[in-house]
Amino acid sequence: MRNLNLDQLRALIEVVELGSFTEAAKRLHLTQPAISQQIRELENRCGLDLVERVGKRAFATPAGRELILHGRRIIAETEQALVAVYQHKEGAAGRVHLGAGPTALIYLLPSVLRNVRNEHPKIEIVVTTGTTHSISDALLSNELDLGFTALPVESPDLDAVPVRTDPMVAILPGTDPEIPDKVTPADVAQRTLILEYQRVPHRQLSRAWLHAAGVNVRPAMEFDGIEAIKSAVSAGLGMSIVPGPSMSEGPPMNSVVVRPLDPPLTRTLGVVAKRGRAEPPALRIVREAIMTLRSDESEVDGRRPKRSRSPVAAR
Repeated sequence: MRNLNLDQLRALIEVVELGSFTEAAKRLHLTQPAISQQIRELENRCGLDLVERVGKRAFATPAGRELILHGRRIIAETEQALVAVYQHKEGAAGRVHLGAGPTALIYLLPSVLRNVRNEHPKIEIVVTTGTTHSISDALLSNELDLGFTALPVESPDLDAVPVRTDPMVAILPGTDPEIPDKVTPADVAQRTLILEYQRVPHRQLSRAWLHAAGVNVRPAMEFDGIEAIKSAVSAGLGMSIVPGPSMSEGPPMNSVVVRPLDPPLTRTLGVVAKRGRAEPPALRIVREAIMTLRSDESEVDGRRPKRSRSPVAAR
């Protein structure tokens, strides 16, 4: 048997529900001959009668009743499928796989993801952490839809849009007897240095900043996470150089003093996507939400800059 025709199923349901071909035609905005033709074609497709007349009223045969039972479910499922597809079209639903650096995920993205979730609860967001290199590779292999990571990216097949530039800042234990107003490479050379494990890009930034001043300092300790570094500094184990948002956006840390670097050192985060890849509405919504993290002024001394309210949250 060939596939069922939804219009014919609707005609059958209406004829039996109203008991009349004429009334069914009025409800479906068709002519009575058109309804009769649809019922005949459906009966021919099934190979048996589906409607019988008793006097002037139309009734379903046993086979007709069985088909109507299934037909109602088929039509309902079809309508739900169209609603689901329409939600994708409008950006109300969809799945976005986002890759982010650990610092961006911990200190910057939670408010963005919360706003997207509140405004578009049917958008599913999966977040994977990684380095700029691993996120770039995953974007190129279509394992990720979008990246939010430190720039630059190397591949010509990736488009990168800078979102925000934040200062790197020095953090020192409050028990340090001589804390300068600004920390220079020479100041770092006189202290015990703690850095994050080498896979993160801002570790390379810190090393390059020191090397540019002719200072070759090896970290005495390395931790796999900035919160662990902050705890170590608070405990007086040494000083570190970390992204500004880890202090301004993170939970307050007792016994830790934040100082700007001299000369200044910055890190830029950007949205990265594979060049030429289609952007479904859900992906566009997530990208635009991340772009609200853009600020007109950088953080200074670990303090949060003033930013306008997120458009996603303000809707």
